[in-house]
Amino acid sequence: MPEQTDKQTFSDADALEFHRSPTPGKISMAPTKPMATQRDLSLAYSPGVAVPVLAIAADVDKAYDYTAKGNLVAVISNGTAILGLGNLGHMASKPVMEGKCVLFKRFADVDSFDVEVKTTDPDEFVTVVKNIGDTWGGINLEDIKSPECFVIESELQDLLDIPVFHDDQHGTAIISTAGLINACHITGKRLEDIKVVLAGAGAAGLSSIGLMKAVGVKAENTVIVDRDGVIYKGRDNVDQWKAAHATDTPHRTLAEAMVGADVVLGLSAKGAITKAMVASMAPNPIIFAMANPDPEITPEDVLSVRSDAIMATGRSDYVNQVNNVLGFPYIFRGALDVRARRVNHEMKVACAQALAALAREDVPDEVAMAYRGRKLRFGPDYIIPSPFDPRLIWYIPPFVAQAAMDSGVARKPIEDMDAYRTELRQRVDPSAALMQRISSVVRAAPNKRIVFAEGEETAVIRAAWGFKQAELGTPILIGREDLIRQNAAEAGLNFDDLGIEIVNARVSDRNAEYTDWLYEKLQRRGYLRRDVQRMINQDRNYFGATMCARGQADAMVTGVTRNFNMALKEVRRVLDVRERMIGLSILLAKGRTLFVADTSIHELPNAEELAEIAIQAAATVRKLGRSPRVAFLSYSTFGNPPGDRGEKVREAIRILDARGVDFEYEGEMPPELALDPEARANYPFMRLSRDANVLVMPAIHSASISTRLVQSLGAATVIGPLLVGLEKSVQIVPLGASVTEIMTAATFAAYEEGVVAEG
Repeated sequence: MPEQTDKQTFSDADALEFHRSPTPGKISMAPTKPMATQRDLSLAYSPGVAVPVLAIAADVDKAYDYTAKGNLVAVISNGTAILGLGNLGHMASKPVMEGKCVLFKRFADVDSFDVEVKTTDPDEFVTVVKNIGDTWGGINLEDIKSPECFVIESELQDLLDIPVFHDDQHGTAIISTAGLINACHITGKRLEDIKVVLAGAGAAGLSSIGLMKAVGVKAENTVIVDRDGVIYKGRDNVDQWKAAHATDTPHRTLAEAMVGADVVLGLSAKGAITKAMVASMAPNPIIFAMANPDPEITPEDVLSVRSDAIMATGRSDYVNQVNNVLGFPYIFRGALDVRARRVNHEMKVACAQALAALAREDVPDEVAMAYRGRKLRFGPDYIIPSPFDPRLIWYIPPFVAQAAMDSGVARKPIEDMDAYRTELRQRVDPSAALMQRISSVVRAAPNKRIVFAEGEETAVIRAAWGFKQAELGTPILIGREDLIRQNAAEAGLNFDDLGIEIVNARVSDRNAEYTDWLYEKLQRRGYLRRDVQRMINQDRNYFGATMCARGQADAMVTGVTRNFNMALKEVRRVLDVRERMIGLSILLAKGRTLFVADTSIHELPNAEELAEIAIQAAATVRKLGRSPRVAFLSYSTFGNPPGDRGEKVREAIRILDARGVDFEYEGEMPPELALDPEARANYPFMRLSRDANVLVMPAIHSASISTRLVQSLGAATVIGPLLVGLEKSVQIVPLGASVTEIMTAATFAAYEEGVVAEG
């Protein structure tokens, strides 16, 4: 095993256990079609599969319409240059190739699987891939040594009519070029004027220098150095790929070449660049030391001799990481979506320029959360976007797709780029479209003051910070100011001038007012004045809820440090129910948005309560901009088999019939009737015009278990349960909730309060 680096945060045993448990490897396959009935089987395989077979036989491009080809990439290697470990064989490359597949799916929703080819002969490798190449929409070559990788990629590009992309070359080139564009922007240097030195003439280095020339760096201003010294015109024993970048230069060593240089690109080995070399560079030097796991020179060593340098490495524990995950998922996403025949130079340049442009924009709060709350801004320490920037999926691929269309390699042009961006947002995060709409409404409405009751908790502080930075309202943190500020500072946050309010309940000047008001409310319910005083002084839920009730705040979020029932009891002693109170969960799965009720309040609702749950859920869904279609779920189907719970549902239907409500509803029924139009064909009397989007469960246990089950299986994203029906909007998050969960709850609290206020 390789030697551990000083900053590594895991052991070898941790890495092995991660890859072994609970299932060996990092990838699996999930079907996209149901296999629940004989009809499903007949359609998926024999005899139904014969129909697309004949269609593709008549027109091979139909494979994009009837198979997974259009969203499928092969990650192929022979293991001759695995990471920085060398030639360890094709099977040793499999963990890396699986990891690449995971990144494709996680960051760009591209399906992929790995292929390890047992040969080191380039011609044999090309023959294997050529003969199986039509299976995929694209091919990502990986961990193939230089110079064979140049031959393999070039030949496959000519032989296949799909994108073939060697990420070790072009991924590094794209990201480092984006960083160079921005480093020059910061230092005021012009690409056409800078002197660039490349230390390391492998695949990544040569591709990087080539792409940098494409964006404006002049060939005569570049010097390339390999292990034998400077590559100059006329040098013996230089292969054709290195010779293409040779220049007329008197320099013969890396140290000589770096004197007065503006930029040095390190793609060689640890220690290749010295402090003395850095000291000899031009003012405001740009140093990309990208060897992994240890850079050619550390940022600490650079800082010891040059305070004016801009530094980037290949490591995640330093600023400005040159990380290929910023490139290959989005290159392929754009290429696949226009059915590109290849990834050409124009598409790579477009990707680099788009990444550079994105880094210059305001950094979203999701990135700050990923970096322990550290707010990142464009500058010397942030010249490349973070891999956690949620905008990458919808920002980068459109530029790649447009370049493919403009350069004539796209077979399926995109007609509406705005619609394409919207579609991309929803690929990785199924809740993105919903939350985008909710957040937009909240920002456009009058500012709401939101109480974050457990204000001393670090997760709550970070959520309040993100909420404020996203301009969703004014957070009010309840807690001791010194502890809140201490925890904020440890998280890398500075509250000064941000506009986040901090209120200490024990010393608040509203303490007596709140005690008087709450005592008057509770005095006939068994509470003495001293009890109420203690509640206001010591319990932030009582204090925060009273703030809302008295009009000093609009809504509230709690629940991080105590269970749902306890938090709800405390809030309910302060706030009255405006109408029927329910818990509504939002379930997002496979392009479908479902609202499930009641998931948190009514344990065994009777018929009247079921009807009111449906009315409240439908009203809430309408406020969220959807037309409600309510299905009452049950184990029975319209009376078969009979039972008490089924009868309660049938009675709820009769109650709604009598009330003449203004939304579609039907029941009782199992889930397949609510969600599958073909299943409903046997019941022509059903009143649902389309699939149901509001599912009313017969009891809290079925509601809670079903939503948690699909979430635990990774089959859906679940938001909530959202608390609906109190006189003031209060959301109770799960115990130990994440920053994202708290922010989502706060956003919904602000939205619900705004909609109610407008109503």
